[in-house]
Amino acid sequence: MSQAPVSLAQSPGDSGRRLRGPFAEALGQLRHDRMGMIGLGCVLLVVGAGLFAPVLAAIAGQDPYTFHSDLIDAANGGQPIGPLGGVSSTHWFGVEPQTGRDLFALVVYGIRTSVLIALGATFLSVTFGVLLGLAMGYFGGVFEYVMGRFVDFMFGFPSLLFLIAIQLIVPPEFPRTVLLALSLAVFGWVSTARLIHGQAKSLVNRDFIEAARSTGTPPGRILRAEMLPNLVGTVAVITALSFPTTISTAAGLSFLGVGVSPTTPELGRLIGQSVTWTYTGADVGFLLFPGAALLILMLGSTLLGDALRDAFDVRMGER
Repeated sequence: MSQAPVSLAQSPGDSGRRLRGPFAEALGQLRHDRMGMIGLGCVLLVVGAGLFAPVLAAIAGQDPYTFHSDLIDAANGGQPIGPLGGVSSTHWFGVEPQTGRDLFALVVYGIRTSVLIALGATFLSVTFGVLLGLAMGYFGGVFEYVMGRFVDFMFGFPSLLFLIAIQLIVPPEFPRTVLLALSLAVFGWVSTARLIHGQAKSLVNRDFIEAARSTGTPPGRILRAEMLPNLVGTVAVITALSFPTTISTAAGLSFLGVGVSPTTPELGRLIGQSVTWTYTGADVGFLLFPGAALLILMLGSTLLGDALRDAFDVRMGER
C-alpha cells in the first residue's frame, strides 16, 4: 500500500497533476479488476436496498412494524402459514414468525440499520486512528512513546467483553444504534493508528517534509497538506477493509441480543431470532433472506477492499 510521495509544496498545476495521477491509475486498475467490480456491484446493490428501504417497502405495500396475526398459526407456536415462511405475491420474503411482520420490509430496514451503524463506526474509528497515527509519526519523542504504549494496551484489550458490558449497563433510554456505533468506534481505531503511524514515520524524514519545516510551515498544515495526501490510498484501503469487519461485529452483538433494541430491524438480530425456527425446520426462510443479505454485503465489501489494496499498491501496478 506504499505509494510515491506527493508534495503539495510544488507549483499548483504540477502538484495537482501528481496528486491526481495515483488516483487515476488506481481507479483505472480497479475498473479492470473483475472481482473488484463484482464486489462493488454487491455493495451497491445491498447498500442501495438499505438506503431506499422506505421506497422499496412502500412498493411492496408493507412496513416493518405492522403485525399480521392472520398470517401465522397461533396453534402451532406462531409459525407462518404457507411455504417458505409465508412467501406470497404480497409478502415477497414471507412473514416473521409469531408477529407476522413482513420479512422483506424487515430485511431492507435491517440492512439500513446495519449499514448506518457500520458507516458511523468506521468513519469515527478511521478518522481518529489516522489523526493519532499521523501525530505519533510526525511529533515522535515522548508523545510517540506514551501513545505507542497506549495503542499496545488497547490492542490487547478484551474489547468484545467490554462491548457487551457497555450495551448492558447504559440506560435503555440512550439510542441503541448510536451507542453501538460509538462503542465500535472506541475499540476500532487501534489497528488504523498502528498502520498509519508506521507509514507516517517513513514519510517524516523525506526531503519535502524537511523543506516544509525549514520554511516555517505550521505542523498542522504539514500534516494536512504534505503527509496526508501521501496516505490517501492507505486510508481508502483501511476504510474498505474495516467496513465489513464493523458490520460483522455489530451483527454479532445483535445476534447475542446486546446490540440494537428488539423492535429495531437489524440483520444480526433477525439472524439471531431465526436460529430456533431454522433448527427445528419450522421456517427456514426466516434465516435465508437476512443471511443472504449479510453474506452478499460482507463478500462484496471484502472483494472491493482487496481490489482497492491492489489498485493502490505501486509494486503491484509495476508488476
